[in-house]
Amino acid sequence: MRAITPDVLAELRNADDAGNAAVLRTDPDGGAPLRCCLRRTWPGEHVALVSYAPLRRWASETGAQPGPYDEVGPVFIHPAECDGPDGTGYPAAFATSARVLRAYHADGHILGGRLVAGDPDGSPVPVESALAEMFAEPAVALVHGRAVEFGCFTFEARRVRELG
Repeated sequence: MRAITPDVLAELRNADDAGNAAVLRTDPDGGAPLRCCLRRTWPGEHVALVSYAPLRRWASETGAQPGPYDEVGPVFIHPAECDGPDGTGYPAAFATSARVLRAYHADGHILGGRLVAGDPDGSPVPVESALAEMFAEPAVALVHGRAVEFGCFTFEARRVRELG
């Protein structure tokens, strides 16, 4: 899982992908999903709300042309540099929340989507196995994870290229 990278976070703190200044706020109750470090906020933690265009950013690196699939949406990040994610697997903070996974072709066009939800008993959502199944399709270059309730971007997973 890829959080928003530090270089992109620095840009977003200056001006977001919609050209706006970050909206600074304090999360009184905690629990907001941070896209910089893939955890939830603590009560009273300071956050910045910014607009982010993940597919546009990926397309600028790869030369893809997402066209109408380009989206801009709100995400929470720390208003200053942070340590980033704690680990490499699927973040424990999001493990029981349902996600929508959207698969994209190397040209930036959407290939399909999938809802991944756990059991009502609170068991973990099988995101990693769903990602493995999606990447088993050779045409899938990228998968975005999004929150079900608001559709907000959560994480990105990219196809690992074979060396050789």
